[in-house]
Amino acid sequence: MQTTTKHLLLARPQGGDLAGLHNICSDPRVWTHFPSLRHTTSGQTRTMLEQFVDKWDADGLGPWVVRLLGDPAVIGHGGCSVKGGVFWNLGYRLSPDVQGRGFATELSREAIAQATQRRPELPVVAYLLEHNAASARVAGKAGLDLVHRGPDKGNPDPKAIRLVYADRPLSPEQLAVILE
Repeated sequence: MQTTTKHLLLARPQGGDLAGLHNICSDPRVWTHFPSLRHTTSGQTRTMLEQFVDKWDADGLGPWVVRLLGDPAVIGHGGCSVKGGVFWNLGYRLSPDVQGRGFATELSREAIAQATQRRPELPVVAYLLEHNAASARVAGKAGLDLVHRGPDKGNPDPKAIRLVYADRPLSPEQLAVILE
């Protein structure tokens, strides 16, 4: 399944996307906000890719592999996937070479539109670390509001603060699942 936006080709992940995704996920510049999550082996990226495919199989929507229209190079991944049966998780990760050009916002808006078409009863949520200001700006530009700020449980940095953005108010039960 493919979707196009003004500048992007958003495609359901396939096995052939592994190398392009690994180039993004292993780039230390992509992980300045959370260095311990950087992929150091292609096996980590393969596991992520398999999880993306599983999300598509389960929910009919999941993270896309992102390319610029007319260019076969992978520039990132992003989209919405159902988490815990309780919410749509919006995520985006793009190559530093294309960051700052509005592509994360463009793909996020498309992801939110498709998620709310499929399961409108589920809130759309982006959760991120407070010092990741660029990601917070994207969440806001995509139409999400800050609904929670607090310690990031389980983060190797005990001072890390987790922000939760959502398209609507969240119940305490929903927030508890999101913060697990």
